[in-house]
Amino acid sequence: MGKIRILVADDHAIVRVGLVTLLGRVPDFEIVGEAGNGAVAVSKALKLVPDVVVLDLVMPKMDGVEATTALHEKLPDTKVLILTSFGTSEDISRALNAGATGAILKNAANSELISTIRRVAAGKRTVSPEIENMLANDPPVPELSPRQRDILESITRGLTNNQIAMQFEISPESVKTHIAKLFEKIGAASRSEAVSIALRKHLLKI
Repeated sequence: MGKIRILVADDHAIVRVGLVTLLGRVPDFEIVGEAGNGAVAVSKALKLVPDVVVLDLVMPKMDGVEATTALHEKLPDTKVLILTSFGTSEDISRALNAGATGAILKNAANSELISTIRRVAAGKRTVSPEIENMLANDPPVPELSPRQRDILESITRGLTNNQIAMQFEISPESVKTHIAKLFEKIGAASRSEAVSIALRKHLLKI
């Protein structure tokens, strides 16, 4: 069996160089390229066709979720391993749903990272226990409709029901109905809790 060909993508040069150095020393690994953002990672992957892309979740120009989506669509045989130091259950869940085969924290032991890459290369879904625990204890909320996102954003800006009704040219009763369904979907009991959940789970780009 040939070596596992790996592309490393991380916007922090120190982390990227460290990963390349570490993984490059593993006998059955071959580093074929590196990238500083998601867009470059996708572009290089299309040319190099690696077995595994080790992909940072939070990157400029194209984040890990967007890059994973593009890679899964254009290179279905290339496996994606999400590597992250932080992130919400939404982000990680979206990346896994977009086609990532695994996810692991950056503070994982070197041996765990190496074994995870081997498992991912073999097509085995591998998510670190810490991330599995986070997904279980802080499950992602269902996808919000465009209207629900609009109303949630209005709530975070402190608008009243009447102001929201005027903004979207709907009745105050309709606003109440939308808010009730929104709160039920995200698990909020009040406006302040809805704002807190929106910020914690990055539900809005604000």
